[in-house]
Amino acid sequence: MNFFKALFGGKVETSEEKKKEDEAKNFDVLKYDGVRAMRSGQLDYATKCFRHALEIKDDLEIHDYLSQVLIQQNELTDAYDELRKLADAQPDNQQIFIRMANVAYMMEDYVAMGDACEKALLIDRENPLVSYLYARASKGQGDVVNTIAMLTRAITLDDKYGDAYLLRGETLLAMGDVQGAESDTQWLMDNTQDNEDVLMLKARLEHAKGNADEAVNVYNKVIDVNPFSIEAYKERGALLMETGDKEGAAADMQKVLELSPKDITDINGDFSSEGIEAKTRKAYANNPLGLG
Repeated sequence: MNFFKALFGGKVETSEEKKKEDEAKNFDVLKYDGVRAMRSGQLDYATKCFRHALEIKDDLEIHDYLSQVLIQQNELTDAYDELRKLADAQPDNQQIFIRMANVAYMMEDYVAMGDACEKALLIDRENPLVSYLYARASKGQGDVVNTIAMLTRAITLDDKYGDAYLLRGETLLAMGDVQGAESDTQWLMDNTQDNEDVLMLKARLEHAKGNADEAVNVYNKVIDVNPFSIEAYKERGALLMETGDKEGAAADMQKVLELSPKDITDINGDFSSEGIEAKTRKAYANNPLGLG
């Protein structure tokens, strides 16, 4: 048959051409099956499809899909590697570096997160999200000065950036800057409603200011919003102990143990109001305000 094609001017398909044609078809099938599996939650199969597709052809879209699946599988190191390949191919794409920063944050690799943010800033310094993420990275590395600077920049770029106000308020309070924390907390209280994190900051602020009754009231609101907030029960219990309400402190400690039985290693024995004081002080002494 091939002889007659050659004789009468027809094109003879070589084995190499046939191989390339088959690979192209296989690549398309693997890509289609991988995307369909990803969207239907069949993550293991999607990963296999995408990896096999990349063995056939290096394709940026497949690297992108694979990174998404790996994140969902909590294979964060591999996901970061896929994103790095995208960044090498598209060094001016800020969104890739933002995704790298988010994955590094999930890995608690704050150095890698900071590096990704610095590269993102070189592309566009006016994106408030990048400044916020850089603040997160700086906080993770213990650099509170740059944390505050980046959060202030984020708020300058977007004066309604609630997460930036929250993190700055938490950081300032941890630094002992009660006045600075109060300003951010007030903005949050004026612009949010029944937000657990904001209420926790408010309760901690009132505690730091010495307003025990108000702090307890705010902790009560936190628990109304989230009845499973271990931190709220712990911190309210510590405050109740400070004010002499041993029975209230005992009740909160018991609730902590119900919600988090592992805490029994630090808190054990009799939970009566008479025996609670030493246990409560032990449980709360290290970090009464819950601030990192």
